[in-house]
Amino acid sequence: MINLFRKFTPSNLLFLIVIAFLLCIGAFIHLPESFHPILFEQAIMAFVKNANDLTLTPLSSVLITLVLTVAQALLLNRIVDNHNLLGRPTFLPALMYITTASLLLPFLALTPTLICNFLLIWMIDKLLKTYHRPEVKSTLYDLGMLVALGTLFYFPFILMFLLLWTALIIFRPFDWREWVAGLLGFITVYFLLGIIYLWNDRIREFYAIWKPLANPFPTSYDIELYDYWVLLPLALVLVLFLNTLRENFYKSIVHVRKSFQLLFFMFLFGVFSYYLKSDAPQYHFLICAPPISIYMAYYFNFAKTQWFYESIYAILLIAILYFQLF
Repeated sequence: MINLFRKFTPSNLLFLIVIAFLLCIGAFIHLPESFHPILFEQAIMAFVKNANDLTLTPLSSVLITLVLTVAQALLLNRIVDNHNLLGRPTFLPALMYITTASLLLPFLALTPTLICNFLLIWMIDKLLKTYHRPEVKSTLYDLGMLVALGTLFYFPFILMFLLLWTALIIFRPFDWREWVAGLLGFITVYFLLGIIYLWNDRIREFYAIWKPLANPFPTSYDIELYDYWVLLPLALVLVLFLNTLRENFYKSIVHVRKSFQLLFFMFLFGVFSYYLKSDAPQYHFLICAPPISIYMAYYFNFAKTQWFYESIYAILLIAILYFQLF
C-alpha cells in the first residue's frame, strides 16, 4: 500500500477514494437517527433565522464529509509537493490525511472543524511562501482575515493567529509592520461584524463573543479512554517520524527544516485551543490532521524496511476500522 502511494500516478486517486470510503464504513454502520449540523459560531448564528432547524440526513452528512475530506487531502498533497517537503512528488500526504481524518467517528460527520481545515490548509501554503518573498505584509493581512473567518465557524481557531507570528519568527527577520499586518487583517473582519451588531443594537452580544478567551485552562479531563486507544498506532508512527527526521534533519534544505518547525507549532496550537470550548467536542482535534498527516507522510516516504512500514500502516488501518465498528 505505502509503496503504491509513494509514486505520483493518476491511478492513485482511485485507490485514495476507495480507501477513504473504506475508512467511512463505521460511520455508515452507526448512522444516527437524525443529524443537525451546526457549522457556525453564535456570532453568525445570531443573524441567521431558523439556523438551528437545518437538518441533513445522516447518510448525506457522511457522504458530504467524505467528498470534502478527499478534496482537502488532494489540496494538502499539492501544497506539500509544490514546496518539496518530501523531496519528491508522492501521494503519501493525501493518503495520510485521509487516514488521520478517519481516526475517530466524530471526524466522519459534517463539523465546523472540517470546514476550518480548508482554511488551515490554505494557510499552510501562504505561510510557507513567506520564506521566499521579499514583501509579505499583504500576505499576512490575508492570513489574519483567514483566521478571523475561521473563528466564525469555530471560535477556538483563533489560537491559529499565533501561528502567523510564529511563522515570522521562524522564517523572517523582525519587521514590526509584518507583525501588525496580520493583526489588522483579523481586526478588519471583526470590525465589520461589530458594525453589524451595533446597527442591530446588539453590541452586548458582540462583546460576549470573546468570553471563551477568559476560560480557565482545565486541570482535569472527562474522557473515555477506550475511544482513544486507536491513537496508539498513530503515536508509534509519530515516534518513528521523529527518528527519521533526526536522521535527515541537517540533510534537508533550510526551508524544509523551518517548515517542519512551523508545522509543530500548528499542531500544538490545534491541541491547546480545545480549552476555548467549554464542551470540548471530540471533533475538535480534526484541526490537528494537516500537520500530523505531513509528518506521517515524511516517515513513510523515507522508511527503508518495507515489511515493517507496510505492517505499521496496516495495523493503523485495522485499529481505525476496529474501533469504528466495535
